[in-house]
Amino acid sequence: SPPAPHTHICRDVFWPMNAPPPALPDSRLRRALASVLGWFDGAAVDTSEAGDDDGIDWLRVLPFLGMHLACLGVLWVGVSAVALWTALALYALRMFAITGFYHRYFSHKAFRTSRTVQFLFGVLGAASVQRGPLWWAAHHRHHHRHADTEHDPHSPTQRGFFWSHAGWFLTRRGFRTDWSAVPDLRRFPELRLIDRFDVLVPVLLALGLFLVGRWLGASHPELGTSGAQLLIWGFFVSTVALFHATVTINSLAHRFGKRRFATRDNSRNNWLVGLLAFGEGWHNNHHAFPRSAFHGMEWWQFDLSSIIIRTMESTKLVWSVYRVKPDDKLKRSAGSSIPADALEF
Repeated sequence: SPPAPHTHICRDVFWPMNAPPPALPDSRLRRALASVLGWFDGAAVDTSEAGDDDGIDWLRVLPFLGMHLACLGVLWVGVSAVALWTALALYALRMFAITGFYHRYFSHKAFRTSRTVQFLFGVLGAASVQRGPLWWAAHHRHHHRHADTEHDPHSPTQRGFFWSHAGWFLTRRGFRTDWSAVPDLRRFPELRLIDRFDVLVPVLLALGLFLVGRWLGASHPELGTSGAQLLIWGFFVSTVALFHATVTINSLAHRFGKRRFATRDNSRNNWLVGLLAFGEGWHNNHHAFPRSAFHGMEWWQFDLSSIIIRTMESTKLVWSVYRVKPDDKLKRSAGSSIPADALEF
């Protein structure tokens, strides 16, 4: 079976797995080292002693804050059609990787696919800088088990807007992956590798954008772009926009909107979030039928992710796509419980 979560700072990288780690003189130094190593290795979470698990790990989140500050670079690099189209394309591609695969596939098993497609979208999702697929699915499954209760990691009704929007995953607790929540996923070594070194994919993407921008600037100056411009717009601006559009599902779609189904949580259908997040804003529908591959359940509830999933189904890239039966929708509207086959796993 796969290795258990690491209980010391990257012990399997710097010393043998069965040997005790060398002692560090101060717990604060140990935690600081774990935070810095966590920039590169997702397993570097110091759990050797009790501490403030729910306090923001400011050292660990410096790259996250820096990514936002880097967006100010647009004031110096300018803008071009190439940069804008690159940012938009990468927003769309990575948004579907999150909504279609990190959420509907990895977290809820809304359809089946090949191991190759699973791996490719695991990599593409990691390019979104929203951690790895196991981390994402583990936290999301925990959210569904405890939605809008004190155990929900990102409920706006329990901890407020900021916490549900960003604060929850900036903590020592938030950085950990609950391996027990993803037994179906942790058996794939390639997914564990993506999950552990999730930073590698976005770093390579950023580097690639910079190099392509430099080449375009030198070979096609009429396009008006450069390495720095393509890096700022294609990576930083696109990624930050993608992040905030995704987390509005937590912060807004549990506070604002309409409720078609009487779920046990405060989930709402929010059309604006639905547009920004490719159908994820039909969140009350989702909580009523967690396993459904299609969140938009009326003709006017635009769900771009479901359109792409249907297209992939028609080309045999995915199959066994879960659909909600019309009778089940009527029963849920009348107040019945979630059908057994519509649960998240």
